[in-house]
Amino acid sequence: MPVLLPPIPADRELWSTLTALFGQIEAALERALQRGYGLSLSEYRAVCALSESDQGYLRMQDLADAVGLNQSSISRLVARLERAGLTSRRLCETDRRGVCTEVTERGRSVCERAVLTYEVVLTAELDRAAAEPRFASMVDRIRA
Repeated sequence: MPVLLPPIPADRELWSTLTALFGQIEAALERALQRGYGLSLSEYRAVCALSESDQGYLRMQDLADAVGLNQSSISRLVARLERAGLTSRRLCETDRRGVCTEVTERGRSVCERAVLTYEVVLTAELDRAAAEPRFASMVDRIRA
């Protein structure tokens, strides 16, 4: 049986503050990407992970890991991206049993434009949070 250490109350408060900050920033990023490009945050992350990969493609499991989704969720996400013309699936060259997803030129172009929006919104949200006493020290730590 694992040895449990006594709880540290400050950890709970720190975690609560971190998740609140994370949630606010993620919501702002989601709104901006949806409004500007019709992409969810997960779709943006997938297209950009593919764009930034050395080969321009990833095995489905590697893409799932990069985006933080399970296999079922990444399959549905990739299907949406395929319908939008941002990605395509094919058999992996190194392992014919595996499926790889590759970014299309359209997907690469969307990623290049969306990255700018993502970075502007992220910086603005961190600046906004830095002005709030509850988040100020956390933003300082993130930016350090």
